[in-house]
Amino acid sequence: MSVKVIFFDAVGTLFYLPRGVGVHYSDGARRHGCEIPADALQAAFVAVYRKMPPRPATRTARPDDDKGWWRELVGGVLDRCEIKEGALDRDAFFEDVYAEFSMPGVWKLFPETLETLDALLPHFTLGIISNFDGRLRAILGHLGIADRFRHLVISSEVGADKPDPWIFHRALSLAEVSADEVLYAGDDPLRDWQGAEALGLHTFRLERPGNALRDVLRVVGVGK
Repeated sequence: MSVKVIFFDAVGTLFYLPRGVGVHYSDGARRHGCEIPADALQAAFVAVYRKMPPRPATRTARPDDDKGWWRELVGGVLDRCEIKEGALDRDAFFEDVYAEFSMPGVWKLFPETLETLDALLPHFTLGIISNFDGRLRAILGHLGIADRFRHLVISSEVGADKPDPWIFHRALSLAEVSADEVLYAGDDPLRDWQGAEALGLHTFRLERPGNALRDVLRVVGVGK
């Protein structure tokens, strides 16, 4: 395997949300004078997220960094929880919780993330391909890993979400490598594995607890 660059998925691969979306939404609602159980908000979030329309494949930076898409999703969550208009200042609530997900202490690295990145860094160029938005930069900074990555390919900024081939093409172009010189590590069968493999990238199929991110080291022959 003649790998020169290793790209990673972000959420679910490098770091995770330990308290869950519902808890953060519930805390946010409470700050705005409305009590909504966290479990109800979590269930509503999952249901609404699954039904949200795909973000448009613009192949250029999308308007407002996808914030409007998230505003629609949060509104749908409140509707599903039957929060009536006037019971909560929806605009203030949205701005509050939207900002919260880029704050320190919200996300947490998986235990093996830092050691894996530091073992790879002397041998490979590292990057991220993520279906996120510009908040990802602040999150990586808070987690102390921003300086490990030379390339960040973020869906809202390139105008395509995985598994759209465009986002992977942009990553290859940015890194100035061919597909067979890239290993892509992610945890989602459709967005990560199929999306990358369709373009000829090597993939590391992360399937916790069956394997772990540190197993990338074995795949690329680091630390033998």
